[in-house]
Amino acid sequence: MPLSVRSDVEIEFTALELWELEVTEPRVDFHGEVEAALAAARNGHVGDAGPARDLYRRFGVDPTRHRPSSEALLRRARRGEWPRLNSLVDVANVMSLRLQVPVGLHDLDRVEGEELVLRTGADGESYPGIGKERVNVAGRLCLADAAGPCGNPSADSARTQITTATERALWLYYLPVGEAALDRTAELVAQYGRGLIRVLG
Repeated sequence: MPLSVRSDVEIEFTALELWELEVTEPRVDFHGEVEAALAAARNGHVGDAGPARDLYRRFGVDPTRHRPSSEALLRRARRGEWPRLNSLVDVANVMSLRLQVPVGLHDLDRVEGEELVLRTGADGESYPGIGKERVNVAGRLCLADAAGPCGNPSADSARTQITTATERALWLYYLPVGEAALDRTAELVAQYGRGLIRVLG
């Protein structure tokens, strides 16, 4: 059964399936992409943070208290900080920073079931985050598989995180992106993740 991503809430998003990946430790040859993205952030040559903030407000979340991951990256970049995790996450962080669109990345071999659903978190729902004890998604937009929530526009779950063992992944832009952004995503994934990519309908 092919992977599917659907939404139970009225939002626009872009979902991509990646496969035949070769995820490595952070690559030295990606340094130029990182430096260019950091320079763009310092000079204000990145996307508008407004749509991501509006997405949070639609779900009753104050984006100045719980920031979209894209804006959190922008703030870190302007402080001269930048996380380098692995080759695929590094690509996602650069694209998220440049577009100012939150990106979710999930190892599809760690996902339960063949369907992922964007929905509102139920009362009490949370998950262990990457580097965070618990991420509360009650009443907030989240991505869930058969086992429950595994991501939101602020933080992905430890359960489905990308590692150097990842061969198949879901890349989720929590907002719609244009053809140029999709082409650039595919180019960077092919160059630094060795992977193939297709847009999920």
